[in-house]
Amino acid sequence: MAIRLAALPRLAVRDGGDRSRHVVGVAAITIAAMGIYTLLALVRHNLFRTTSLDLTLFDQAVRGMAGFGAPTSPLRGMNLGEGMDFNQLGEHFSPILALLAPLYWVHDGPETLIVAQAALFALAIVPIWRYTRRVLGPAPAYLVAIAYALSWPVARAVNFDFHEVAFAPVLISLMVERFHAERHGHAALAAAGLILVKEDMGLMVLGFGVFALTKGRRFDGFMYIGVGIFYTWLVRGVLIPAVGGDPRMYWAYDHLGTDIPALAGKMITDPLGVLHTLVSPMVKLDTLMFLLWPALLTCLCSPIILLAVPPYLERMLSDRSIWWGTDFHHSAFIVAVVICAGVDGTARLMRWTGRGGLGLTWAAAACAVALTLAPRFPFDQLIRPEFYESQPDVVAAEAAVRAIPDGAVVEAINHVGPHLSGRATVLLWEDRPAVAPWIVADVARVSYPWGSPDRQRERVEELKRDGYQVIFDQEGYVVLHRP
Repeated sequence: MAIRLAALPRLAVRDGGDRSRHVVGVAAITIAAMGIYTLLALVRHNLFRTTSLDLTLFDQAVRGMAGFGAPTSPLRGMNLGEGMDFNQLGEHFSPILALLAPLYWVHDGPETLIVAQAALFALAIVPIWRYTRRVLGPAPAYLVAIAYALSWPVARAVNFDFHEVAFAPVLISLMVERFHAERHGHAALAAAGLILVKEDMGLMVLGFGVFALTKGRRFDGFMYIGVGIFYTWLVRGVLIPAVGGDPRMYWAYDHLGTDIPALAGKMITDPLGVLHTLVSPMVKLDTLMFLLWPALLTCLCSPIILLAVPPYLERMLSDRSIWWGTDFHHSAFIVAVVICAGVDGTARLMRWTGRGGLGLTWAAAACAVALTLAPRFPFDQLIRPEFYESQPDVVAAEAAVRAIPDGAVVEAINHVGPHLSGRATVLLWEDRPAVAPWIVADVARVSYPWGSPDRQRERVEELKRDGYQVIFDQEGYVVLHRP
């Protein structure tokens, strides 16, 4: 007994030393990931590769919250024909964005959102590491953390402006990790935060409830299912209309049904037709394989993957082709689910096969997959010198921005708007009657929502005939003003 008691202090020192090393290691990966994300996004922003839809849109909404007002977006309101006072919660119900409002008291500009998004994506590394360490051990945990940090859905998201999805991975991974640690109150708090990310996150909480049922947590499971269904109805049926929004704005399933009951009926009466919609065209299957491959398909062995089913069906059953592929930010909503499910699925395979070393092998392979996929997705830009080069058109764009006075109302081409948003009221320059006294046009490069530079040049000539005067004209950028 004396020998055992004497050994306890040394064991405590060893455990404390291990804990300190892990804190340093996880912090290093998290900070490095945040640095990579920030570098990629800020370089793109500085070189006029971010866009008003959606960076300016979110910048205006969060600025409204920072001023203790409504999250209005004049740009999106005019774009939708709803006016300058359009409440952004009427399009996507994301009240969690209010957490970013205090950051605007430090720096009032879209760069704040870019850095905040990088930090939020990176913070998911911590619960993912904790969960993996508990299930597979510390060495696999580091490899899985790197695999997530370099995953292509995160790369796509940080390469495209800012979106509320930045909150999803950290909350989802925290929800799974806390549930596994049997800290169910903490898991419920994470779920409560998740439903505030976007109006459809109630469906993911519903999936989490089904997962809880498979783990024998009946009360928790039915609670999450009920909350998920009720909150989805509440947002679509009450909250979005209450702030002037149209709950059918993103209803993209008229080919299957005009509402949720009709869609459910279609799934029951014509399951083969719905299945065909789910897998056709081929781009949907390509995206599915890209989603599952980072976990080497072991995620299919875990009930955690149930969380990803509702958002996946939401995308692939829609008629919006922009939702089907691997571009933009849509896949970042479920990347943490796939990673955590892969960890759990691998642990199940280890128990079934009796191969104790499979966890480290799988984690190393998952890390290798993330590294091999990186050249196909945006992170490869960081090792290309031309990515950082400022061309003459960028210099001209900067000069065009300087020509706009502070406090002006300006219609700006999509990729210029974010650079004016911090000091002017920015609207999107579109092919419709002008409403702003200032316009920043681009007649050399096609930009959303224009169809061709030719039409952009024609529109500038029309504006000049309408009384607008040319203040600046260089490298295709034209600044127009009508007193």
